[in-house]
Amino acid sequence: MARLMEKYRTEVRPSLKEKFGYDNIHAVPKLQKITLNMGIGKARDNPKHLEEAMRDMGRITGQRPVVTRARKSIAQFHLREGYPVGCRVTLRGKRMWEFLDRLISIAVPRIRDFRGLKDKLDGRGNYSMGLSDQIVFPEVDADRIEHHQGMNIIMTFTGGRDEVSRDALAQLGFPFRRPDERR
Repeated sequence: MARLMEKYRTEVRPSLKEKFGYDNIHAVPKLQKITLNMGIGKARDNPKHLEEAMRDMGRITGQRPVVTRARKSIAQFHLREGYPVGCRVTLRGKRMWEFLDRLISIAVPRIRDFRGLKDKLDGRGNYSMGLSDQIVFPEVDADRIEHHQGMNIIMTFTGGRDEVSRDALAQLGFPFRRPDERR
């Protein structure tokens, strides 16, 4: 069993149940899925950019990414409906918990000038963050990277309350900024 999954079940979930007054342990919000998305604007001109991004995302997640395609044509961007514009992966279960563990303990501390992550959620209990470069993950070989690419990471919770999801992430070890450092 993944380390963070065990911690959630034994420590975090009972703590949330007590703190927020849930009657049933199954009513406590839980992490449902983690979605990673890379938008590759240059994929239209050079398909190699998309191949590299898919290779890196596959190494990071341990799962093959899906190519995302343009839903409609936009003349100003020289984009036609159906053109590849990025790739994404949705993680659930054991892979999700293992990725979250690697994100918290390895990747986030490797971010340059890191002072903590913002603790703002979307109003429905989901947390989104962006990384400007994929080389913060140790699975990606920085010497073989030709094009640096950022990514969006979305953590979706059941339950829909920001304060519960924020507290759950904080108890799992998510490095939020301290209140005196917020901007």
